[in-house]
Amino acid sequence: MLDTLITSKTRIKLLLKFFLNPESRAYLRAMATEFDESTNAIRLELNRFEAAGMLESTSEGNRKIFRANVSHPLYQEVRSILLKYVGIDQVIERIVTKLGDVREVYLTGDFARGKSSDVIDILIVGNIDKAYLLQLVERTEQVIKKKVRHLVYSPAEFEAMELDKEENLLIWNG
Repeated sequence: MLDTLITSKTRIKLLLKFFLNPESRAYLRAMATEFDESTNAIRLELNRFEAAGMLESTSEGNRKIFRANVSHPLYQEVRSILLKYVGIDQVIERIVTKLGDVREVYLTGDFARGKSSDVIDILIVGNIDKAYLLQLVERTEQVIKKKVRHLVYSPAEFEAMELDKEENLLIWNG
């Protein structure tokens, strides 16, 4: 659906990269490698986003590092569209709100890094019925047409962990 509205595949990849996870930061050559695209195609789109104020940049040595401008008036709207596009909104609605004592849910894996994927990886913190979770995941996968992989940690187990905010994105907080 999104590719019907936005015809540039590079633009879609950049939107996913920066607007799914506001902690994402990247520079031109790294994105060219990650997306397997030419630096010119990516540079053109980065310049458009920066000129529109949707991306911010800083210099670190000889690299220009880009990240989403979370204070842009359209940031939340664009992010909401992308969450719907990848199906995360339905994962949250169908799974998290029906499990009981859920404290936090993190998006991990490719989507947390801003990459498109057929698999949605989530990490759930709380004390939940795991058998019921499996039923909900199975039904949700049928609706969103994506695989949902999940990890569940008790609050005590989670406290012992250290998460990288660029690799793991908090998407729900009870």
